[in-house]
Parts: sequence; C-alpha cells; structure tokens
Amino acid sequence: MNNEPAFGPYDFEPNDAGSKDTEQGFWPGDLTVLAKHHTTPHGSHSFVVAHDRSMTWGVPGEPQVAAIMVARDLSLNTFTFESSYHATVAFAQNWLIERGCPPEPITQVSGNFMKPADDLSVRIEQQIRESGTRYEVLASQTSDFDPCETWTLTRDSSAAQAPIRVFLEEGDTDAHTYTMREGAFADEEAARHWLDDRTSPLPQPPEYRDEAAALRAGVALTRSAGVSALPKAGLDAHPVPPTGSARQQGSRRSM
Repeated sequence: MNNEPAFGPYDFEPNDAGSKDTEQGFWPGDLTVLAKHHTTPHGSHSFVVAHDRSMTWGVPGEPQVAAIMVARDLSLNTFTFESSYHATVAFAQNWLIERGCPPEPITQVSGNFMKPADDLSVRIEQQIRESGTRYEVLASQTSDFDPCETWTLTRDSSAAQAPIRVFLEEGDTDAHTYTMREGAFADEEAARHWLDDRTSPLPQPPEYRDEAAALRAGVALTRSAGVSALPKAGLDAHPVPPTGSARQQGSRRSM
C-alpha cells in the first residue's frame, strides 16, 4: 500500500470553496495511508483513512486520524472534498461507511499499523464501525507518550442504561499491538471524573453483564441436559472484558 494518498486526477477542479479549502488543508507528505478504497471502474469516489503527522505538532491531545472522502463529477471534471478527524481508526471508518464506502475494503488496515491485541478489541472496533449514527462524539484525547492511549467520549443513543460511553484504546509498542475497551457511565460528569482520576476499573456496560449471565445460563442448561462440553464458538461469541485496563508507555502511533 502506498503510504501517501493520491487524490487525483489532477486536472479536476474543486466544486466549491469548501472543497478547495479542505483539500488545501492537507499536505500529502504528512499523511500515512492506513486504509483506502477507490470505486471502479472510473474512480468517481475515493475513501481514505490516514494518520496525519502534522497533528502531533499542533494542540496537544487533538485527534490524528483523518477520514477523507473525494467525490468526483466525471462529466464536469470537478470534485467535492470532505474530511473529518477522529481519535481512533474505527470511528474514522464509521464516518466513511456512513458516506457510502463499502465496509470490507476500508477495514483492511496497512500492515505497518498496530494490530488489535485480542478478540474483544476486534469486536468493539467492529461495533463502532457498524454503529451508524448511534454514537455522538462529545470529546476525545490522543496521547502519543505516557500514557500511550486515546479515548473517545460518546453518548450512546441505543443504551437503555449508562448512555455515556468511553472507548479507551491503549497501545503496547513492544508488542506492536493495542487494546480497545468500552466503559459505561450514567452521565458525562462521571465519565470525565473517571478519565481524570483512573483509581477504579473502567465500568463495564450493563449489556456485557447481561451477556455473561446469559452465557452462564446456557452453559448450565447444556450441562443439565447431559452434554459434556459447549462448542467453543459459543463460548467465544461474546467475550466479557476484564474489570480494569493497564496503561502502557511509549509512542502509540507506529508507522
């Protein structure tokens, strides 16, 4: 995968002032492509997830993952250019999928980027990608050094309980992996207090506990029916997260 994005064709003109300003705000040399998709056969649309190195020199904590969509009018040789910044790749992918990008190609992240450390991280990222407009992002924070993490504070429109959700991503540069965890809070004040304090484990979403209880009940019913073992796929279908999350040191972004 080419590390720098190609937004061509170069003989196209921006369709409006906003597209011109957005395109000129990017310097391709600052961008490392993590995932991309170009429609075929004529390339009317391009979708790109990229890490923007220039953000590390700006305001501390600002999101560094850019989601970029270019829509081209092939008959007029014009294009519309849109972008949005996110703390994590999964939220950038969600933004693009909501704008028509096929999910499969945009989830194929470059081999140079950190990999999820466990199945639960994979599951939570898939949940974010497929969530549509479920999560309203309230705030985010990116740290490249100690602690090596990002968090995204959201409001979950589908949650019957504890609707404020924190998605915490922590990197391990030695293993070149990261974990993603979801925490649930009754209100934004409680979530921000936890983010500032960190003296207690990240609270599990209520639905995690419901799933765990249902799984235990299923195991008990199976055993009572005389079946010696539950198929492994059933046990792995809904993993329950650990009660806490350990911090790792070092730069989170490794390209």
